[in-house]
Amino acid sequence: MNKLDLSKKLIIGMVHCLPFPGTVKYEDDMKKIASQAIQDAITLEKAGVDAVIVENMGDDPFNEVLDNAQIVALASVSTLVAQKINIPIGIDAAMNDYETALSVAKVIDADFVRIPVFVDTVEYYGGIIEPCAREALLHRKKINAENVKIFADIQVKHTHMLLPTVSIEDSAKAAIDCGADAIIVTGTHIGKETPIEIIKRVKAMSSIPVLAGSGVKKENIREQLEIADGAIVGSSLKIDGIITNPVSYELTKELIDNFRSFQE
Repeated sequence: MNKLDLSKKLIIGMVHCLPFPGTVKYEDDMKKIASQAIQDAITLEKAGVDAVIVENMGDDPFNEVLDNAQIVALASVSTLVAQKINIPIGIDAAMNDYETALSVAKVIDADFVRIPVFVDTVEYYGGIIEPCAREALLHRKKINAENVKIFADIQVKHTHMLLPTVSIEDSAKAAIDCGADAIIVTGTHIGKETPIEIIKRVKAMSSIPVLAGSGVKKENIREQLEIADGAIVGSSLKIDGIITNPVSYELTKELIDNFRSFQE
C-alpha cells in the first residue's frame, strides 16, 4: 500500500471505467475496458496526480449496488491498475455499494474508498438511498480493512435530499461523527463546479479534510484549493469533457502545473 498523505493538498484523478458486463452500455470487450483503465491510471500518475480512484462510471443508469458481473469486473480491473502504478488507489462502486468498494480495496490493498451516500437520505432516478455509515464501518471491521480510509460525499451530486432542511453543515457533522476520514463536497452534476460558498461552510466547521469533488479544472483549481484540502478531478481531464474519452496527459499536466505553481 502506498500511504495517502492527508496532511497535504491532494489532486486525485478519476479512472472512469467503460461499461462493465451486465450493464446497458456494455460492448462485450473486457480487454478494451481494462486497457483504457490501465492507460488512464498510468497517464494520471505520469502527469503528477497524488492518487487515483477506480470507478465503474460507465455503468449508468446505476443501481444502488453492483451485480456479480460488475463486482468481478471492478475487482479485475482494479487489480490490473494496482499492478501498473505506484501511487495510492481508491475504489468507488457506484452508485453506493460500500460493501463491494471496501472488499475490493481490501483485496488489492488500496488506500481508500469513496462512499457517495454515507450519512444522508437521498432520492435519485433509481429511487431512495438510505445512509450506510454504520453498515460500512461494521463491514470494514468485519473484513479487517480498518486501514482503508473512507472518503464520504455529503449531499452528493445527481441526488436530491429527502429532507432539504438538513444543512450542509449538518451532513458534514454527521459524516465526521460517523467516522469518515475525509469529506467530499460537489456541484449538482458531473463537471459542475463545487460552489466556493459550500466549500467555505464545510471547511469552517470540519476537523477532517474537505475535498472538492466536481467541476475542478485548470481555470479554477487555484481558487478551489485556496480553501479545499484537495480535489477529485475527472471530466476536465478528458478531451471535450467527454467521460468515455481517455485521460489526456496534456490536460492533466496543465492542471497539475497550474496548481503546483500556486503552491510555490
